Amino acid sequence: MRTVNPEEHARKRAHILDAAAGEFAAYGVDGTSTARICRAAGIGSGTLFHYFATKRDIFHALFADDLPRNAEACARATARQRPEDGIRLLVDHLLTDLADPLVPGLAAAVVFQVNRDEEFARLITADTAQVRATLEALAARLAEEGRALPFPPERVAAWIQGLLDAAYLSAGEPDFDPATHTAELRRMVDWLTGGDTSGTPSGA
Repeated sequence: MRTVNPEEHARKRAHILDAAAGEFAAYGVDGTSTARICRAAGIGSGTLFHYFATKRDIFHALFADDLPRNAEACARATARQRPEDGIRLLVDHLLTDLADPLVPGLAAAVVFQVNRDEEFARLITADTAQVRATLEALAARLAEEGRALPFPPERVAAWIQGLLDAAYLSAGEPDFDPATHTAELRRMVDWLTGGDTSGTPSGA
């Protein structure tokens, strides 16, 4: 009986997903065929179907694989002694991929797929809910410590998450610059969490 090398299996699977991400970003879900993914990955169809039964499974896996990392980041953020440090950690984690050139195409593909694929929508919604709950709990801790928040904790969490989503959705705009957008988003998060407001417009 042939023994499967877990490390080799994981490496090949990751290679397929990397190739598929480029195709989905460029051509969308409908415009990407399994044959196109095979060509991009330099593999045969038999190898592809050994790892993924359908193109839909590949697309799901691209995002499902992030869930454990996001959950771990939420746990680390919650464990921070200072809630502002936890919020900063989680925001930084969620902004990690913002400079990836594939982001505009993948973000568009996600929006399209969420609206027609209930299983994928549940996957994304569960991840979103976990991040929202973590941000809200951390904001509530700030309020309990006497931090003057501009909005109730649940609204602070909603605004932070909305800003993160907007950053990814704007990644394809002509004037988009990851470093600038990240710095500006962090300043807005600082204001939303009652921190440093230097540079924030008066009366914001």
